[in-house]
Amino acid sequence: MRLDKYLTAVTDLSRAESKKILKFNRVTVDGARVTDPRTHVEESAEVAIDGEVLRAATARYFMLHKPLGYVSATKDREHLTVLELFDEDNLDQLHIAGRLDIDTTGLLLLTDDGQWSHRVTSPNRDCQKTYLLETADPITDEAVAKIEQGIHLDNEKRPTKPAQMEVVDVQTARLTISEGKYHQVKRMLAAVGNKVEMLHRERIGHIVLDEDLMPGEYRALTPEEVASL
Repeated sequence: MRLDKYLTAVTDLSRAESKKILKFNRVTVDGARVTDPRTHVEESAEVAIDGEVLRAATARYFMLHKPLGYVSATKDREHLTVLELFDEDNLDQLHIAGRLDIDTTGLLLLTDDGQWSHRVTSPNRDCQKTYLLETADPITDEAVAKIEQGIHLDNEKRPTKPAQMEVVDVQTARLTISEGKYHQVKRMLAAVGNKVEMLHRERIGHIVLDEDLMPGEYRALTPEEVASL
């Protein structure tokens, strides 16, 4: 990573401010003074400003138990955003890997690793997501068959990919899909004449929402969880 980019990632400095402190000879890398913003910095490097060592430039990965009423966005003029639930430095560096609607709860992943995020959200990756849902009307066998085979949604050229649907009780089911179309689960149920009343994401890939996390709480992913996607 370029040194000026490193400084903006691990501090509250802008890129221009980072270049300025470099110019004034205030930055060291592994004990050596450095002024060139293009200098490459390894993850293991010890970078300091005025002798104060900065944290390592390692990517961050979090799971959040998203509560109702929060939008999956970094900024919003009308609603609270999920970033307001975090007590972390450099929140503007985090982005959401797979959004949830304001009225949907459950597992949300946030990171500052763009390549990892792409692996989660890319339609070519077939990353499975499992949702627990409740419906307004009973779930019929015919509806399950249509959803599992793939179903045409309004304004979509192709049907949805085959899904897995486990009926838990008359109006509750667990649905696993490998896509992320706009409002997909709600639209799939609407296409078979039903309506989603509650939607909760339990799993993304091999990462399962930690049952110890209350709504609004988060934790860092384990190295094993990060590597699973």
